[in-house]
Amino acid sequence: MKNAGIFTVSKLLLIVFTLISSCIIRAQNVDINILKAINNNRNTQFDPFFRSFSKSVTPVAFAVPSVVLGEQLLRKEATPWRQFAVTSAALVSASAVTTLLKYSIERDRPYVTYPFIEKAGEGGSPSFPSGHTTSAFASATSLTLMYKKWYVAVPAYAWAATSAYSRMHLGVHYPSDVLAGALIGSGCAWLTFYLNKKLLKK
Repeated sequence: MKNAGIFTVSKLLLIVFTLISSCIIRAQNVDINILKAINNNRNTQFDPFFRSFSKSVTPVAFAVPSVVLGEQLLRKEATPWRQFAVTSAALVSASAVTTLLKYSIERDRPYVTYPFIEKAGEGGSPSFPSGHTTSAFASATSLTLMYKKWYVAVPAYAWAATSAYSRMHLGVHYPSDVLAGALIGSGCAWLTFYLNKKLLKK
């Protein structure tokens, strides 16, 4: 009876392992198929446009806290440096999480694994998650949480989404890299603003 129980548990574990492996393989297939459709069928005339979007992420992300500080000082708000610190913390924490994941997971770039993916832009560090997308969504979410106006949110997220798409168009990131970057960037921005509100109430 004891051996029969062990055999049943072993069978169940084998089934679970097979199902998980199947899901992972299927997800990877979906990932590369989406990227292949975007990268291989792209209009190469738009490559310079998307390269520009990719290159805009770092300077824009670093400029956001300074722009917030300048706007707060012009309006003579009570805590301009606090808002500067919060927007900076959102970007720094998001970048730290992304960097930690990149070098823990060490996923190869898609053009390294799949020869049919054409590299049309810059990308050298590990692939997962997308650092550009993380920074873009951390910046867009910070601005949206700070000002809560549609005319801030719409262009901010349009820029972030286009920057994210550019990484796939240029063949340097999988869709899952981009999705993870968007979630990390938005999540870290939301968390820093939430913690700041909690601290202000104390």
